[in-house]
Amino acid sequence: MSNKELTPITTVRLGEHLPLLDLLPDSNPFAWVRSGEGLVGWGVYATKTVTGPNRFAEARAWWEKQLENFVVTNSVHGSGTGPVLFTSFSFSPDDESVLVIPHVVVGSKKDKTWITWIGSEQQPILNTSPNFATNTQIPVSDHNDSESLAESEWKDKVSTAVQRIKDGELAKVVLARDITYRSESEIDPRPILRNLASEYPTTWTYCVDRFVGATPELLLRLSRGMLTSRVLAGTISKTGDDSKDLALAASLARSSKDLAEHEYAVRSVAEAIEPFCTSINVPDAPFVLHLANVMHLATDVTGAIAETLAHVDAFTILEQLHPSAAVCGTPRPAAAALISEIEAMSRGRYAGPIGWIDAAGDGELGIALRGGEIKGKSIRIFAGCGIVAESDPDVELAETQAKFAPMRSALEQHTF
Repeated sequence: MSNKELTPITTVRLGEHLPLLDLLPDSNPFAWVRSGEGLVGWGVYATKTVTGPNRFAEARAWWEKQLENFVVTNSVHGSGTGPVLFTSFSFSPDDESVLVIPHVVVGSKKDKTWITWIGSEQQPILNTSPNFATNTQIPVSDHNDSESLAESEWKDKVSTAVQRIKDGELAKVVLARDITYRSESEIDPRPILRNLASEYPTTWTYCVDRFVGATPELLLRLSRGMLTSRVLAGTISKTGDDSKDLALAASLARSSKDLAEHEYAVRSVAEAIEPFCTSINVPDAPFVLHLANVMHLATDVTGAIAETLAHVDAFTILEQLHPSAAVCGTPRPAAAALISEIEAMSRGRYAGPIGWIDAAGDGELGIALRGGEIKGKSIRIFAGCGIVAESDPDVELAETQAKFAPMRSALEQHTF
């Protein structure tokens, strides 16, 4: 193929830091933003869905095929510049994963802000005034749909899981539940993104193909041979009283039940990335991550990719990392089988990897937690808990209520 047949894609530096989430001009945005830094995009140049156990390899093959069609001019360089693929993978291989290449991407990292666009037209003009209402509050209502379980039924599922764990079938399983909210008009994810970013600035606020949320859990950051994964497992709700919350944080850090659950998740990540790394750093003890509504035990696992290996990209790591014990359980096959048997719903893209991957195979992907999928006038939100032998169904139910809180709050501020 000659250069004349290739599609131009251009990346240039912008002169100022921009409020990324205010730039989005339409109601089908793409976003991965934390503390004002990250990537946003709009317009669909190309999209693809993949399913099945080989979905990560098929996604890579499609992305690499698309890259062959571009002639790239990039005066900025670095991760997230040049062509960018936004991804939202399903939890289960049986459900659809979504890949999207936006027409326009704007990125910001430390002292750099840039814009990438596809096509031969002039650089797009950016409007920093939000093209959506942000401050009208209208009540929303939640309804159990045909897939949702009543709270008592869900607690019964937890009790079943606890008994199976005590019987020795597995050590941990993660069970989720859902709630569907409905409105009288089409739901726009942009004000939801702004609300989440404002209330939870240390999380990664995301939106891909109308799956929107704010995850505290970074599954994978790959940049120039360095790999990072933030593992969360072990949760306690906040009270809003600083002195009480400090005491609760201390109790969480000492909780044998939560420490055991956390260790399963950390071990699953370390074992998954070990074959690719010359060295791995796993801190001796987790730290307590404070969010607006809950606190988590957290560990940042890091590794250096071995230079002697053939090309290792984000897709390679994802194939091994997902699903981690933080969203599935351990041992992984037994936990996945139990979820399929008793959870009684399709997770879709909830708890799957979500984020972006660039032309070099670097990227940032989180676990799609604290989020929901928009379908026209409804949004289905999710929450889950790690179940171990010491789990109490009432406590686990309360934990899901706390994990629903970010999306519930964002929706209550939404303009419908």
